[in-house]
This record gives sequence, structure tokens and C-alpha cells, in this order.
Amino acid sequence: MGINYGLNGDNLQSVHHSINLLQSMNASRVKIYDANPEVLKLLSGTKLQASIMIQDGLIPDIASDQSIADQWVRDNVLAYYPQTMIRFVLVGNEILSSNNTLLWYNLVPAMVRIHNSIKAQNIQNIKVGTPVAMDILESTFPPSSGKFRPEILNHQVMVPLLSFLNKTRSFFFVNVFPYFSWSENPTNLSLDFALFTAKNSSYTDPESGLIYTNLLDQMLDSVLFAARKLGFDNISLAISETGWPNAGDIDQPGANIHNAAIYNRNLVRKVTATPPIGTPAQPGVVIPTFIFSLYDENRKFGRGTERHWGLLQPNGLPNYEIDLTGVQSESNYPTLPQPTNNKPFKGKIWCVVAPGSRITDLGPVLNSVCKEDNGACDALAPGNECYEPVSLVAHASYAFSSYWAKHRDSAGATCYFNGFAEQTTRDPSHGPCKFPSVSL
Repeated sequence: MGINYGLNGDNLQSVHHSINLLQSMNASRVKIYDANPEVLKLLSGTKLQASIMIQDGLIPDIASDQSIADQWVRDNVLAYYPQTMIRFVLVGNEILSSNNTLLWYNLVPAMVRIHNSIKAQNIQNIKVGTPVAMDILESTFPPSSGKFRPEILNHQVMVPLLSFLNKTRSFFFVNVFPYFSWSENPTNLSLDFALFTAKNSSYTDPESGLIYTNLLDQMLDSVLFAARKLGFDNISLAISETGWPNAGDIDQPGANIHNAAIYNRNLVRKVTATPPIGTPAQPGVVIPTFIFSLYDENRKFGRGTERHWGLLQPNGLPNYEIDLTGVQSESNYPTLPQPTNNKPFKGKIWCVVAPGSRITDLGPVLNSVCKEDNGACDALAPGNECYEPVSLVAHASYAFSSYWAKHRDSAGATCYFNGFAEQTTRDPSHGPCKFPSVSL
């Protein structure tokens, strides 16, 4: 088992302490999102195998010039290898989820150049790959219907990528999150099926006849079937990110400590099983897996779950106990808190200034919201219904709720606003000032 070690927080433990924590947790691999010199230096002499990443913006230059690829490998691989056990170099992150076709075209050429640079050093145990998200697929259910999005095929991206991975015996790295698939359709998808706890239920793929007992296997096999439709029958999968959020927004069901612990513990048991389990479409194979993530990272943008994937709190204490060796049975763990949000919330939600927000920094955020959508702040004009009280917090709370309610469904707006906002079920309206809300 590996762990993704992100640094997108302003309250995390030092790199030195973080690496000690990884070792104490019995992680065997660590994946970082760059080639951070401090991390790579401090990994030297440990038994942690490292996966490092080339930033998206470097891909076109590396693709166009072998000497640039050679220099990157010298600076970020050879400077630390073999004392630091670098095993994977990942080129970009979810490139095929972006609309940047320039990066699409340059992705495989960059991977080839990095591979050539490593091979020229007679290094045999470092594989080159690139993580993809599940949105590379047009169809995922049933798994046998899996096929890649037509625009990726039309740009002739997937065949060169799969050919490269086959030729170099590398892995097809997939970021796969059953939580999102379940939470988008919680009434029709079984939570037990998503958490590996569906004891007496299964799904039989009508085309392949394969039997599925969990959602992760379904998602992974849809990728395998998509590859097979292009003539690649033996692609090796690796899970570059998976996990379950331990908290989230009010409108994000199932994000809680209980479910996160159950998912990740069962994931570990599945991945570390001897002999290997694999998936129904590819049984008996080892699937290298990285849990997302080491810490809750408070500087991540977006919905509440984005900041709550950690096995650990920022102070280094566990959100819940987990044995990464897969040996400990569920009955030997302490009792988990019972979940209270496994069913979708029904009612009204508002978006207001979060407690503890620095008032001195709130003004620019309020101005930005009102500038982006002037109509969202009309009620705050002098003489209008929400002008009083003349308070930065009161005005910002109204603007946040107004903007979010207006743009949540149409533009995917979140109740985040640079970390200054949070959802509430308590109506902040006062007197003639009625705060817009989202009704679920």
C-alpha cells in the first residue's frame, strides 16, 4: 500500500515528521505531486518507494527536446537515486481531463523522452506513467460497455499511450473514487456495494457474465474493457488515487469518519490479499495502490470533501485507525462513530462566513463576489433590504449565500470562497433581509 502525500495545507506537519509518520504507519510507497527536493532528500535511506511527478506546464518543453528531458531526470531522479527509492515518474496529473489539447498531443512524446533518459542511465526499476481520471470514459456501466471518450480517440491519444505502457511494461495509473459515483446516485447505488460490505448481494454483467461484489472492481474493469476494445488485452492497472472523505459539506452525503475508515480498511485488505485478488476481468494480479491522502489539506479549493480525505489530521493524529498491512480484522478496531449523513439531506441550506475567518481579509473576497455577479449583491446597496447591519461579516454572508444559490446548479459554484465560507441549515435572514438558499 502507498499513500499520496500532498502539501496543500498551511498547518501540516514538517516533511521530516511526515516521513516518520509514513514509516510508522507501515506504508510501503509514497506518491508526491512534484519532485520536492526536501521530500526526496529525507526519503533517502528509508524503505519507502517513491512516485514523483512532472508538472503539467513542463510537458510541452520536455516533449519537444530530449536534452530538456535529460536535464529533468538529472535534477530530479539521478540527484537522489538509488539512495531514495524512486520507482515511478508520473508525467502530469489527469491531463486527459483538461481541454488543453496541446498537452494531450505532447503527453506521450514527453513520456517517451523521460523513459529514454532513464533507460540511457541503465536504470531498470523506474517506470514512467501518467494518472488519468475516470472521466476519460464515455461509458462505465455495465463494466463490459466501458469505452473511452470519442474526443480522446479522435485525437489519437489513447492508442499511443496504451502502446507505450505495454512496450515499457508500465502501469495504467487510474484515479478512481467510488465515493463520487455513489454520492451522485445514492438512492440507486448501494452504499454497502461502495464500501466493500455488500455480503449477500452482487451484480452480474449481462455481456461478460462477470460477477461483481463492489463498486471499485466495476470501475476498474470498465477501464480494462475500454482498453480491450482498442486491442490491448493485458494492460496492468495501478490505482494512483482512491479513498473516501471523512467529512464534507451538508449536501455531500456519506462523507464521514465511519465510511472513510470502512472503505480504506477494506481496500487495504483487498489490495494486500495473498494470493492477489485482482478484479473479475483480471483476477490474480497485484494492483499497486495509493490511498488519497496522508493529511486533510485545508488549502484545497472546491467542495468540503476536497479538504477531508486524510488518514491523518494536520496535527499528525489519526482521523481513524488503519492497518496498512491488511492483517488487522475489523473486530479488533475501536468502535467507530455512527454516521449521521448517509442519506441525502432534505431541506434548505445557506452559505455564510465561516467562524474564525480573518475579517481583515474578508473585504477583497466580498468585493470579488459582487464584481463577478453584481446582481448577487443588489440587496446590499444603501437603502436596500440587506444594507443594515453595516457589517462586513453580515454583507459577506449575504453575498456568499446569494451567489452560491444562484450559481450552484448552473455553474457548479461551491460554498468555499477562498476558505471564508461554510454551509449552514440555520436561516441567517433577519427582518426584511431574506437570504437566498439552496433547497434540496
